[in-house]
Amino acid sequence: MAIDVVNPYEVAVAQFDEAAERLGLSQAMRAILRKPQRELIVNFPVRMDNGDVEMFTGYRVQHNINRGPAKGGIRFSPAVSLDEVRALAMWMTWKCAVVGIPYGGAKGGVICDPHEMSFTELERLTRRYTTEISILLGPNSDIPAPDMNTNPQVMGWIMDTYSMHRGYSIPAVVTGKPLSVGGSEGRLEATARGVQVVAREALRDLRMAPEDCSVIIQGFGNVGSISARLLSRLGCKIVGLSDIKGGVYNPDGIDVFAALRYSKEHGNLVGLPGTEFVSNSELLEQPCDVLVPAALENQLTGRNAARVKARLIVEAANGPTTPEADEIFNERGITVVPDILANAGGVTVSYFEWVQDLQRFFWSEPEINSRLESIMTRSYRAVHDKAEEQQTNLRMGAYLLAVSRVAEATEVRGVYP
Repeated sequence: MAIDVVNPYEVAVAQFDEAAERLGLSQAMRAILRKPQRELIVNFPVRMDNGDVEMFTGYRVQHNINRGPAKGGIRFSPAVSLDEVRALAMWMTWKCAVVGIPYGGAKGGVICDPHEMSFTELERLTRRYTTEISILLGPNSDIPAPDMNTNPQVMGWIMDTYSMHRGYSIPAVVTGKPLSVGGSEGRLEATARGVQVVAREALRDLRMAPEDCSVIIQGFGNVGSISARLLSRLGCKIVGLSDIKGGVYNPDGIDVFAALRYSKEHGNLVGLPGTEFVSNSELLEQPCDVLVPAALENQLTGRNAARVKARLIVEAANGPTTPEADEIFNERGITVVPDILANAGGVTVSYFEWVQDLQRFFWSEPEINSRLESIMTRSYRAVHDKAEEQQTNLRMGAYLLAVSRVAEATEVRGVYP
């Protein structure tokens, strides 16, 4: 996937600065909210299957915890960097605030290639990393979740490792776990379900009927593949899909369930019958009504924004649009539902899971989906109304809401001592 070299933390800070300026925040408040509160870097050994010992570097960053415990995913990737984790932690702060969840923002990551590691090597890496960052973790202090290349099994290992150190089970220390150890119904689909809800609301505002809309989704992991299925169920025609190997396109529509089966059998989408191959960068420029970037940061940039043909962009990924691309989309009248709102379904149901674990009382999937729909709809409406009131776009509307809520909590708590 083509990526411009853009520092994600610089993007996150620039977005915050614009919101802070519009809100008239004091210089003291801007200084506090621009920087992460805590940054932990750990270097740790892992014994590989061949008996060798390799060193790995991991991070855990807490941006702001004035509204509640730190919350944020853990990713395993060769591309993990401290600035990426800082940016993602800051975005998590705003994401939790925009949907009214009582969490602060955090993020974690380990520099590794999980695709080159065995199941047992991944387990040893996860458990050692968890032990190294356990000084920050806790059900009332910092609660990780899945992210890129991590899954319910990895979360199960984190929960077990933390619990073994304490001597009893503490399921609320992590979310996105398997159901058998305190996971929540509806968690796997939560992010994509949130994408579906905000896409539906945005289409309504644009007076576009879902059954008349064509959709391209970049990324066919958990979020991208389930978004394709849910948007198809909404009535949209899926015309383009992609994964790490490349994209497939058919203006007459792609059978999502056939694509899911093909991807499972072949390991990727390349060669899907009835489609033409396009690169990931070319896919973003194909004709469609709705574009859903659900892959990596910095996919929509000043280099390609002028050639994007969608009327609506729904950011299922974190940070897929650079500020330069945002300006071009504004000038072209393209609506962008920002990441801190569009993909907040995941953290919302993570919050539900945490509450259920703390209470030892679990809800049904229909209850969870209903509560999620209510929160995502209400949050979209609040962002839309704020954007209308301030005569700005949805991204800035979301930032104005989120930053003001975090600033208020920070102001009320004061500066200690």
